[in-house]
Amino acid sequence: MTPRKDPDGKRALFETPPIEIDDPLKDDPLVGHSAEDGHEALYSAGEHQRGTVVITCSRCDVRTRISLIESFVRIVSISAWLPGRPYSRWIQCPACQTRSWCKIDWMG
Repeated sequence: MTPRKDPDGKRALFETPPIEIDDPLKDDPLVGHSAEDGHEALYSAGEHQRGTVVITCSRCDVRTRISLIESFVRIVSISAWLPGRPYSRWIQCPACQTRSWCKIDWMG
């Protein structure tokens, strides 16, 4: 059975029109990916943007994209650097706000 046409538009009076649910994170630049990206969306800090770096915290395991200026301020304030380690910088994590060993991805 084929659906009937509604030339008078009476169905519109008695049916609720379909609506699109707004996703507040859909266009958020900090999220960077849509929910369909799955694993990549969970473990990424968004697409590369000029003038930013990605900091990965060893304590909370969160990747955060911050500006070069903010990363410079974090490094200049009380910090330590041990080259050759995966998490080589002891700085304040931008996500959990605690001092911990972090990895800075300069090309991220």
